[in-house]
Amino acid sequence: MFKRGQISTEYLIVVGFVVFLVMGILGVAFFYTSITNDQIKVSQVSNLANKIISSAESVFYAGEPSKLTITGYMPIGVSSFEIMPNEIVASISTSSGVSTISFTSNVPLLGNVSSSEGVKRIEVLAQQDEVAINEF
Repeated sequence: MFKRGQISTEYLIVVGFVVFLVMGILGVAFFYTSITNDQIKVSQVSNLANKIISSAESVFYAGEPSKLTITGYMPIGVSSFEIMPNEIVASISTSSGVSTISFTSNVPLLGNVSSSEGVKRIEVLAQQDEVAINEF
Protein backbone atom coordinates (compact mmCIF):
# COMPACT_ATOMS: atom_id res chain seq x y z
CA MET A 1 0.00 0.00 0.00
CA PHE A 2 2.82 2.49 0.79
CA LYS A 3 5.02 1.20 -2.05
CA ARG A 4 3.78 3.78 -4.58
CA GLY A 5 4.38 6.69 -2.22
CA GLN A 6 7.90 5.50 -1.49
CA ILE A 7 8.80 5.21 -5.19
CA SER A 8 7.42 8.70 -5.88
CA THR A 9 9.40 10.18 -3.00
CA GLU A 10 12.61 8.49 -4.11
CA TYR A 11 12.00 9.68 -7.68
CA LEU A 12 11.54 13.29 -6.47
CA ILE A 13 14.76 13.07 -4.44
CA VAL A 14 16.75 11.79 -7.45
CA VAL A 15 15.26 14.42 -9.79
CA GLY A 16 15.96 17.17 -7.24
CA PHE A 17 19.57 16.05 -6.90
CA VAL A 18 20.07 15.98 -10.69
CA VAL A 19 18.51 19.46 -11.07
CA PHE A 20 20.77 20.80 -8.30
CA LEU A 21 23.83 19.27 -10.00
CA VAL A 22 22.92 20.69 -13.43
CA MET A 23 22.28 24.16 -11.96
CA GLY A 24 25.69 24.10 -10.27
CA ILE A 25 27.45 23.12 -13.50
CA LEU A 26 25.62 25.87 -15.42
CA GLY A 27 26.57 28.45 -12.79
CA VAL A 28 30.25 27.55 -13.05
CA ALA A 29 30.07 27.58 -16.86
CA PHE A 30 28.55 31.09 -16.95
CA PHE A 31 31.18 32.34 -14.50
CA TYR A 32 34.07 31.08 -16.63
CA THR A 33 32.41 32.30 -19.83
CA SER A 34 32.28 35.87 -18.52
CA ILE A 35 35.94 35.71 -17.43
CA THR A 36 36.95 34.42 -20.88
CA ASN A 37 34.97 37.18 -22.62
CA ASP A 38 36.72 39.79 -20.45
CA GLN A 39 40.14 38.35 -21.30
CA ILE A 40 39.31 38.46 -25.02
CA LYS A 41 38.23 42.12 -24.78
CA VAL A 42 41.41 43.11 -22.96
CA SER A 43 43.55 41.16 -25.44
CA GLN A 44 41.90 42.83 -28.45
CA VAL A 45 42.34 46.33 -26.98
CA SER A 46 45.97 45.52 -26.08
CA ASN A 47 46.67 44.31 -29.62
CA LEU A 48 45.22 47.49 -31.12
CA ALA A 49 47.08 49.83 -28.75
CA ASN A 50 50.39 47.99 -29.18
CA LYS A 51 49.97 48.04 -32.96
CA ILE A 52 49.36 51.81 -32.87
CA ILE A 53 52.37 52.43 -30.62
CA SER A 54 54.78 50.25 -32.60
CA SER A 55 53.65 51.89 -35.86
CA ALA A 56 54.01 55.35 -34.31
CA GLU A 57 57.55 54.59 -33.16
CA SER A 58 58.47 53.24 -36.61
CA VAL A 59 57.25 56.29 -38.52
CA PHE A 60 58.62 58.75 -35.97
CA TYR A 61 62.15 57.34 -36.22
CA ALA A 62 61.89 57.09 -40.02
CA GLY A 63 61.21 60.81 -40.36
CA GLU A 64 58.55 63.34 -41.29
CA PRO A 65 57.05 62.18 -44.57
CA SER A 66 56.57 58.62 -43.23
CA LYS A 67 53.05 57.26 -43.01
CA LEU A 68 51.48 53.89 -42.20
CA THR A 69 47.93 52.66 -42.37
CA ILE A 70 47.00 49.95 -39.89
CA THR A 71 43.86 47.94 -39.29
CA GLY A 72 42.68 46.73 -35.90
CA TYR A 73 39.55 45.64 -34.10
CA MET A 74 37.91 47.55 -31.25
CA PRO A 75 35.71 45.19 -29.21
CA ILE A 76 32.35 46.03 -27.71
CA GLY A 77 32.51 47.33 -24.14
CA VAL A 78 35.31 49.90 -24.56
CA SER A 79 34.02 53.06 -22.90
CA SER A 80 37.00 55.26 -23.81
CA PHE A 81 40.17 55.04 -25.89
CA GLU A 82 42.25 58.16 -25.38
CA ILE A 83 45.51 59.05 -27.08
CA MET A 84 47.61 61.24 -24.79
CA PRO A 85 51.06 62.74 -25.45
CA ASN A 86 53.09 59.67 -24.39
CA GLU A 87 50.47 57.00 -23.76
CA ILE A 88 47.21 55.42 -24.79
CA VAL A 89 44.60 54.91 -22.05
CA ALA A 90 41.67 52.54 -22.54
CA SER A 91 38.71 51.96 -20.22
CA ILE A 92 36.99 48.61 -20.68
CA SER A 93 33.70 47.44 -19.15
CA THR A 94 34.19 43.97 -17.69
CA SER A 95 32.03 41.68 -15.57
CA SER A 96 33.81 42.96 -12.45
CA GLY A 97 33.51 46.66 -13.32
CA VAL A 98 35.48 49.14 -15.41
CA SER A 99 39.17 48.37 -15.97
CA THR A 100 41.59 51.05 -17.11
CA ILE A 101 44.72 50.01 -19.01
CA SER A 102 47.60 52.29 -19.99
CA PHE A 103 50.09 51.71 -22.80
CA THR A 104 53.21 53.89 -22.83
CA SER A 105 54.97 55.16 -25.93
CA ASN A 106 58.54 56.30 -26.46
CA VAL A 107 57.42 58.99 -28.92
CA PRO A 108 54.93 61.86 -28.54
CA LEU A 109 51.46 61.00 -29.84
CA LEU A 110 48.60 63.18 -31.03
CA GLY A 111 45.26 62.12 -32.41
CA ASN A 112 41.91 60.49 -31.93
CA VAL A 113 40.46 56.99 -32.29
CA SER A 114 36.80 56.39 -31.46
CA SER A 115 35.84 53.77 -28.90
CA SER A 116 32.95 52.40 -30.97
CA GLU A 117 32.94 48.69 -31.81
CA GLY A 118 34.29 47.51 -35.12
CA VAL A 119 37.24 47.31 -37.45
CA LYS A 120 39.32 50.50 -37.40
CA ARG A 121 41.51 51.81 -40.20
CA ILE A 122 44.05 54.09 -38.62
CA GLU A 123 46.54 56.38 -40.30
CA VAL A 124 49.83 56.92 -38.44
CA LEU A 125 51.68 59.96 -39.82
CA ALA A 126 55.09 61.25 -38.73
CA GLN A 127 55.26 64.99 -38.15
CA GLN A 128 58.23 67.11 -37.16
CA ASP A 129 58.09 66.52 -33.39
CA GLU A 130 55.16 64.11 -32.88
CA VAL A 131 53.10 61.37 -34.52
CA ALA A 132 49.56 62.10 -35.69
CA ILE A 133 47.11 59.21 -35.30
CA ASN A 134 43.76 59.51 -37.06
CA GLU A 135 40.95 57.11 -37.78
CA PHE A 136 39.34 57.11 -41.21
